[in-house]
Formats: sequence, structure tokens, C-alpha cells
Amino acid sequence: MGLARSFQNLLLVLALSSAAASGEASRRFWVENDTFWKDGAPFQIVGGDVHYFRIVPEYWKDRLLRAKALGLNTIQTYVPWNLHEPEPRSWEFKGFTGIESYLRLAHELDMLVMLRVGPYICGEWDLGGFPPWLLTIEPAIELRSSDSTYLSLVDRWWGVLLPKVEPLLYSNGGPIIMVQIENEFGSFGDDKNYLHYLVEVARRYLGNDIMLYTTDGGAIDNLKNGTIPQDDVFAAVDFDTGSNPWPIFRLQKKYNLPGKSAPLSSEFYTGWLTHWGESIATTDASSTAKALKRILCHNGSAVLYMAHGGTNFGFYNGANTGQNESDYKADLTSYDYDAPIKEYGDVHNAKYKALRRIIHECTGIPLRSLPPEIERASYGLVKLQKVASLFDVIDNISDPLKVAFSEQPLSMELMGQMFGFLLYVSEYQEKHSSSILSIPKVHDRAQVFVSCSHGVLRNPRYVGKIERWSSKTLQIPNLSCSSNVSLYILVENMGRVNYGPYIFDQKGILSSVEIDGIILHHWKMHPVSLTAPGNLSKLQPIIQMTDAQASEVSIYGDSENKLHDVSFYLNEGISEEPAFYEGHFHIDSEFEKKDTFISFRGWNKGVAFVNNFNIGRFWPAIGPQCALYVPAPILKLGDNAVVIFELHSPNPELTIKLVKDPDFTCGQ
Repeated sequence: MGLARSFQNLLLVLALSSAAASGEASRRFWVENDTFWKDGAPFQIVGGDVHYFRIVPEYWKDRLLRAKALGLNTIQTYVPWNLHEPEPRSWEFKGFTGIESYLRLAHELDMLVMLRVGPYICGEWDLGGFPPWLLTIEPAIELRSSDSTYLSLVDRWWGVLLPKVEPLLYSNGGPIIMVQIENEFGSFGDDKNYLHYLVEVARRYLGNDIMLYTTDGGAIDNLKNGTIPQDDVFAAVDFDTGSNPWPIFRLQKKYNLPGKSAPLSSEFYTGWLTHWGESIATTDASSTAKALKRILCHNGSAVLYMAHGGTNFGFYNGANTGQNESDYKADLTSYDYDAPIKEYGDVHNAKYKALRRIIHECTGIPLRSLPPEIERASYGLVKLQKVASLFDVIDNISDPLKVAFSEQPLSMELMGQMFGFLLYVSEYQEKHSSSILSIPKVHDRAQVFVSCSHGVLRNPRYVGKIERWSSKTLQIPNLSCSSNVSLYILVENMGRVNYGPYIFDQKGILSSVEIDGIILHHWKMHPVSLTAPGNLSKLQPIIQMTDAQASEVSIYGDSENKLHDVSFYLNEGISEEPAFYEGHFHIDSEFEKKDTFISFRGWNKGVAFVNNFNIGRFWPAIGPQCALYVPAPILKLGDNAVVIFELHSPNPELTIKLVKDPDFTCGQ
């Protein structure tokens, strides 16, 4: 009896295994008769971009459920190389970079995935997703080309990424139905050998069954340059939402193999990006819904860009240029994009409702119940206190092993300072009259300070700023120093260009620096580390400087200290200085821990941290973004610390306000 039962159990196991294998074998996604097919049935892609790296991982499921309730059956996401390989051969695949977890979660929620593996992604993301250490390689590599050094590094990156992706392909039981090669290459170049090589590498790791695709603008030149149908790579298109889609879909057919041109807009724009200094970009909900209807109700497929935008946390926002590289415009911290699912997850808005109604009308996809709303809290005013001037603590927050000396200024990348700020210091001999400082090429924004070299270091005098997009010269007043003048130039990397011909966007001072036409030499460079700003309050910055400390100011020359130098600062003071401010608020229970926004009205420009998490840049002085999003998972029970690195003048009241709603009305 026992043997018979064991044998029956064995047969049952074998039968189940055979059925499972048969089921997996039937999983197939392909294009035929100008139609997408999934498992033997016609399939219409109703997708949306939801980027895992712009959402705290604790909210991945929530945002995917909101996308599914919108009526989407497919999620599209980029994979930013710079997050996953921040340093050469240093790989990150946890937390924000946990792409495998994100893809498995999409699968659990019965959503398909279109994966955009780059290596270039654009996406309003720093350097279009390229790791900035690529810019340090000598001789300089040519990005997005057949440059052999570049291709070898892409091969190494994909050799790590794609084996992680391969088990999650649709044919292997996972959610990934399509994998995109490059991104909008046709608007950049025409190096088909480069595209062929990417296909070769992708096939090597992913096999021949997965559908590879390209995305290009729906114009002849873009499609001619960016498509490779001879490699059996599907060509998708994107275009302005106001355009008639069907003439563009007919053009799309010319750049796909016969019978393999299912109409697909892989970037259907639900909104648009916004740069600092602009009004927040918005699009009309009704017209957006009507444009989507013209595609979906005629059996076309579309991917909403964006379904949910999210946030450019940290220093990862991208930037654009205009006619030349000096015409520079950095993107906001918020990547709300006026998408139907707002930055903070809200779906109770006209655009979400209009698009959801159209998707249901055109596709018959059942209307699902909406996930519960994520509550937001207003924690009110928080009083801050000044912790330290940057100049007080520069030696404490600069890794001494990374401080460098050079005859000429070095770029941030060569200094190993890939993001944030770098302080350049030199000296010059003062004339009897004012001097003219010239920096022909600075990326992106330089604040200039001066002091007498043997005077008090604590309070260098603010002179003004030189910006990439404006004047490259600055008048420096006479200080009447009895010694040389120390020159301090704090340069901010505001985000690397992510699109267009000027993408090789190094940061820092990229030219010689001149005083009255004379080139300055002997530079000392301090990388400004902002990895743990919460520790600043433990440094106990110097309140009073002794004569001995003051004499150590000069980086070159003797240690003579003059009373005249000290009296200059005691009498004159300064108007602005970069400084750190800290405040605290308390959360008593889990119930009280909710999403919030920090309003920076009255502040100028800087970076903010909550519990040592970089929530992004603020710049209410020019707007439009006034408040930064703080997701509840960043908060904690008990004490919560906010640290602000303000580059200019703080709010006179030294307060911030934690509010429930976003605010894009600054600088108007």
C-alpha cells in the first residue's frame, strides 16, 4: 500500500511538472499581421512609465496598483546605469536599485513589463543615465557610438544586468515582454554599427525569443537613423500628443519588417517636464484623453509617459541645453510631470479620471477599485538653528584623502566628486583698485568669496556669482589686505545634461581662472561631502578663532597675522554665506507618520535632508517649486531631523513649514 501510494504521488508530481512545463512553453509574446500577440491571442498594450528609482521602494506596490486601477496592463521603466554602477565595477541592486524586486512585484500584480535597458536612457535623469566616471576616461570616449572603449564598458555593464533580467523574461515565466535598445537614437546620430552591436550583446544574454525594440520620434529622419529592422528589432514611435497618430503609425510601418508593425506609441505624453525658472508645465485632461482615444479606440497601443512621474531625489535630476552648451536649464526635483498619478500618489484628479474612463471605453478593461488614499500630514512650523558656515567645517566634511592640489582647476569628475559641490581655493596679489575675475567655462554655478589670506578665515566675503548661462566675469572690490587675497569659488553641479549634442557634460571649473587677465595657478580643491549631514551638529564649529588659528588660513605663504585684516571682518561682516541649518520635529505614533511636504518659502537655494536622506534641491527664489516631497517611509517615530544646506541667505525667521500639499507657485 505504501509503495503504491508513493508511486501514485510520483506520477502526480510528474504530471504536474509536465503541465507546468507545457504552460511555460506556451508563454510567448510576438508581433504578426501588424498585431501584438500574447499566448496565441491578439494583445493591445495599454502601458505606462513608472520608474522604480523615482519612488521609495516602500511605495512601489502602491504606485503599481494605482497604475493597474487606471486600466494599465503593462509597466515601462528605464534602467539607469549610473545608479547601478556608481563606481567602476561597484554594483548596486538593493533598495532604490532593487530592480529585480520591482520586476517581480509587477509580475505578482499581473502586470507586464517593457524594460528600457539603455545604456542611454535620457529620462530627465543625470547624464541620461550614464555613470559620470565615464567622463574621466582618457582619451575621452565618445558616448552613444561605436567607440571601442565605450562598447567594452557597455558590454561589462550589460554582462551584469542582463543575466539578472533573463529569468524574468515572459518566455521564462516572468513579466518582461519587450526590451528596448538605446533611446531615441535617431535624433542623436546614425551610427548603425553601434545599434547592431547592442542587439548582438542583448541577444547573447537574452536569447532570440525576446522582442527587442527601439523608440524614436515619428519623423522620417529620426526613424531612418534610429531603426534597425534588418536585425528583427521592432520600431516604436513617439510624437506630440496633439498630432494625428495614424499617419505616423503608417510611417512606422516603413521601418518595420512586413507584417511586424503593430501601431505603438511607446511614449504617449501625459504632461511635460519643467526646468527651474519656468512655470510648471501642465496639459489639459480632456485633450489628453481625446488624444489617447484616437489610438486605443482604433486598436493601437500606447504607453503613457508618464503614468506616475515620481521624484528626482538627491542630485539625479537632469538638464537640457538650447542652441549652445551655455544655454543650460536644470530640471526640478519634482518629476510630477502632470501625470495622472501625482508625485505623491494622488489619483483624485481630472486627468486620472479622464484617462481611466477612456481606457475602459476603448479596451473593455474592467474598472478596478482604487487603492486607499495615502494620507498626508501638516506638521506645521519647524524652527531651525544655524549649525555652521561651510567655511567653518570644510576641513571636517572634506575627505583629506580627496583634497587635491593642482596648477589648474580640475573638473569635479577628476576629483572623484561626481555630484554636489566642490570648493576651489587659490590666492592672488591685490591691486590698489578693484579687480575683474573671469571664468570662461564653469559648470554650472559658482559663488565667489574673498578674504585676506592671513586674516580670519571664518567669514570670507561674498562677492557674487558666475553662472553657466549668464555673465562669466565678476568685479571684486579692493579689500586693502596687507597680504595676498584668498579666492574661494564654490561650484555647484546642478545636474548633467541628459539630451542632445552637449551630453558630455563635465562639471566644475573647466577653464583657466583669470584676475585682470592674469591666469591664477596653485589651486586647492575641497570636495564637499554631504553623505551624513546629520553629523554636522557634533562637529562644534569654531565660534572664536585664536590668533594661531587665524594664522593657518593661508594655503601658501607665511603665517603672519595682521590686526588690520581682523578688523576688516569685524567691521564689514558678510551679506551671504553657504551654511548648514538644522531643525527637529517629533512623531509620537505610527498613525501620525504620514507623507508631507517641506515648504521653503523665504529661503533661497540649496539642498535638504530628512533623517540623512537627500530629498533634493530647493530654489524658491526663482521657482516654480516651493516645496519638496517627503514620503512617510523616510520619517520615523520620535525625533526627525531636517538639515538644510542653504547657499545664500536663509529664511529670516529660520523656519520651514511642513504642509500637506505641493506648491509650484514660487518665483511667479
